Amino acid sequence: MSIEININCDLGEKSRHHSNKYDPDLLEIVNSANIACGYHAGDEETMSQVVEISKKNGVSIGAHPSFNDPENFGRERMNLSDSEIEKLIIDQYEILQTISSKHGENVTHIKPHGALNNMACEDIDLATTLAKVIKRINPELIYLVPTGSKMEHAAKKVNLKTACEIFADRNYEDDGNLVSRKKPHALITDPEQAKKHVLKMVQTQSLNCHSGKQIPCEIDSVCIHGDNINSLATAKSIKTDLLNNGIKLKTLNKMKKFI
Repeated sequence: MSIEININCDLGEKSRHHSNKYDPDLLEIVNSANIACGYHAGDEETMSQVVEISKKNGVSIGAHPSFNDPENFGRERMNLSDSEIEKLIIDQYEILQTISSKHGENVTHIKPHGALNNMACEDIDLATTLAKVIKRINPELIYLVPTGSKMEHAAKKVNLKTACEIFADRNYEDDGNLVSRKKPHALITDPEQAKKHVLKMVQTQSLNCHSGKQIPCEIDSVCIHGDNINSLATAKSIKTDLLNNGIKLKTLNKMKKFI
């Protein structure tokens, strides 16, 4: 049976922290776009641009909601009530859906950003709040979550369509969490190494930890980052390598498990 995999990327993140210069190039590589909704980065113009180019390239559209903290690019932890979290997600989904519908498109997945995502990976209560509000928005939405996380458990418990992702350019600890960005070996910057890292994880359906340990898990999607010229080269080589190894690349909403 051939393996189906999705490649996703965070896009439209124009801010003083981040350039969106490579977005058009990335949209020729990826299958699904997680689009910043203005709360950590981006604005109506960037959202509209990414939706338009995504449509042209047959890329599926997802909301990338965050804490409302453009100062820190959504990377600072915040403690909000359940109702505040719910409002955050609904408002950002609706902003992007309104823009998408002007282009005749729909938001078909949601992937939280930054600190909100990191906190929900560890906290089952927050993960459950997120899963329930996404189900309430639209039970057909696909929820893109880090594999093996509390977010995956919470999503499956409420029967959400759950896509599990790995990161192409990050190393993993033995507990399955990402190596902290504060550590020197957090990032994988060599395109050759990233390519091998991804192919092995996809083919074995397990995480490769930095120590050499493997943790069996579900892998539906590979997240790539494209904020510099090297990461663009890495993204291209990962895509080519997956295709050369007989892996089918699909948008999230066209994967067999979600149809």
